Amino acid sequence: MDVRGAWLVLGSATVWSFGGAIARFLSVTDSWTTVFWRSVFASSFLLAFMLWQHGRLGTWRLFRAMGLAGVGVALCFATASTSFVVALAYTTVANVLLLQAGVPLMAALMGVVLFRERVPRATWIAIAAVISGVAVMVSESLGGNVSPIGDGLALLVALAFATATVITKRHAHVAMMPAVCLGTLIAAFVSSTQVSQFAVGPVDGALLFAFGALNLGLGLALFVTGVRLLPSAIAALIGIAEPVLGPVWVWLIHHEVPSQSTMLGGAIVFLALLAHIVWQLRQPGAEEPQA
Repeated sequence: MDVRGAWLVLGSATVWSFGGAIARFLSVTDSWTTVFWRSVFASSFLLAFMLWQHGRLGTWRLFRAMGLAGVGVALCFATASTSFVVALAYTTVANVLLLQAGVPLMAALMGVVLFRERVPRATWIAIAAVISGVAVMVSESLGGNVSPIGDGLALLVALAFATATVITKRHAHVAMMPAVCLGTLIAAFVSSTQVSQFAVGPVDGALLFAFGALNLGLGLALFVTGVRLLPSAIAALIGIAEPVLGPVWVWLIHHEVPSQSTMLGGAIVFLALLAHIVWQLRQPGAEEPQA
């Protein structure tokens, strides 16, 4: 295992885990305003990072090379990043993050439904466990404890990421950086048509910069740099740090305590994913890092 890649992926998961805590500091009442400025700052950071790493001509080539598959990934990311911000206005950070932990297994299930991919029995067991965990978590919505809109949007975030995973798997040439940069531009454009007021105060402006450029942009830059150096199972295992740490920061900083349903359902999802990753790593001929 490449130690540098492991530290980069861990760094990305840690940076991303602060998203909910940052969002809870914002005094902006319009979620579309938050989506707009977060997307603007994130796209600016990602574009600057690509220009620094590849130059003007290299960056243009990356955008041209991603094709329709890259546009599909961009649309998925625009949906996920927008839904993430809006969901935080309706449900807890723990619900949003822990639902995302099941993305790898959701992607496996989508591969079966859409492309009839063969799935080992162990993966089917893990998928069933994730579905059970998600059902426990969203049961709060049925009981009226949290908004069904919030849990629905949180589930949409996970489904969008799973769809992007499937597209990337089927089209290995898709470069994630330009695709996600395009996604932030799409999110900025769509939200600009819904914003009630663009102006924000200096404190909110600084928080939105951190939310977009650092939390989203820097986290992604660290991830795409490190994930190429690791097998996908190892990267997924390290990435569990995000849904684990995210609710902890919000609990310590904002005293937002997850409910019993969230903790129970999240534990089922988390343990199912962890057990499946460990099973993957124990299989003969484990996946090698990407070139």
